[in-house]
Amino acid sequence: MLLKLLSDPKEAATMLAAIGDRTNNPKSQEARQTVDTIIEQVRLGGDQALKHYTEKFDGAKLEELRVPPEEIQRAWQLTAEPLQEALQLAKTRIKTFHAKQLPADIKLEGPHGEKLKRRWRAVERAGLYVPGGRASYPSTVLMNAIPAEVAGVKHRVMVTPPGPDGQINSTVLAAAHLAGIDEIYRVGGAQAIAALAWGTESIPRVDVISGPGNLYVTLAKKALFGRVGIDSLAGPSEVLIIADDSADPILVAADLLAQAEHDPLAAAILLTTSERIARAVPVEVEKQLQDHPRRELTSASIRDWGLVVLCQSIEEAAKLSDSFAPEHLELQVCDPDTLAERIQQAGAIFLGSYTPEAAGDYLAGPNHTLPTSGTARFSGALSVETFMRHTSLIEFNHQALQATGTAIMALAASEGLHSHRESVRLRIEHKT
Repeated sequence: MLLKLLSDPKEAATMLAAIGDRTNNPKSQEARQTVDTIIEQVRLGGDQALKHYTEKFDGAKLEELRVPPEEIQRAWQLTAEPLQEALQLAKTRIKTFHAKQLPADIKLEGPHGEKLKRRWRAVERAGLYVPGGRASYPSTVLMNAIPAEVAGVKHRVMVTPPGPDGQINSTVLAAAHLAGIDEIYRVGGAQAIAALAWGTESIPRVDVISGPGNLYVTLAKKALFGRVGIDSLAGPSEVLIIADDSADPILVAADLLAQAEHDPLAAAILLTTSERIARAVPVEVEKQLQDHPRRELTSASIRDWGLVVLCQSIEEAAKLSDSFAPEHLELQVCDPDTLAERIQQAGAIFLGSYTPEAAGDYLAGPNHTLPTSGTARFSGALSVETFMRHTSLIEFNHQALQATGTAIMALAASEGLHSHRESVRLRIEHKT
């Protein structure tokens, strides 16, 4: 059997910790050195360095980095009508949900006439990274472009790796057209992140970069954070399913495989209180893998990072889940609402047997760019706020400063900051 089966809670906790730390290996150390070199070369060489790395890593020799607007429009026109309708439905649902996320400004008047505000504004430029490689992701276009649009970002710049022929996947371009993006560049990997952070002759420097990517993309975002804002440091995708005896092993297996087919490092985990489910799911996984079009990749993921844990209770399963803090959590149990209230740490929770994680990936509405590798302990999904920043506005009159000045001066004195104290005293004693 490809799926490992455990029943000891301590052993399960140790294994889950190892899965959560699966990208921390010698290969990652080597990748960091490669990324540092790429970033420096792009900073110094601009477009020429981008073309060099695109040929080296993607096999595409490019004359121009930017995709012509007419090519983007043509991709939409050539998209089959059922797929156009699916993309439009996804756009509508994603936009409706994200429109509810717009943060409200704060306006407050203090007891002495002081005025306190916090206002939200969109960043000027956002860089949207859409991965390529093993698959194409038009859904990622919508999940990044729409929140940026709702936030009010004026300039949205998309980067995505080309195929060896230098072309971008047609459906990705169609989704970009639908989302109103006409500035797209044929470049991916760490070099694309470096270009967005530094700017090149063709690609403008942006304020925030969003979107998932491979290890090199993530390391580049980490290295450049501070020079540019980022949404998160996305690791390999993961799903954790909690199932009781009411679950259908066929559906549980299908959902584990749906996650595993993303990447050899993707993790697919089942926590169940049912011995029947624990025994049946691994068998069903191997059955569904027999004619799987991505069998080699998916099997590697299941073999290396798949796990079934037989738990003594739902409470034990919930504790193990919270310790792992999964990106995607499916609750295939009799009472998913009650269990969801018990869960504290998860990127997104999918309730009931009719809510596959795929619904969230494509068009449920909430964002599918979620915290991975345990970061759901302290972060959440990409949102409208990812593309915004807030500013405090503070206005005191003489009465307000006089009423609070003694306290301000006492605090300044406690920190040994003489001029801080004096800046208040002088205003109080010498009213202008």
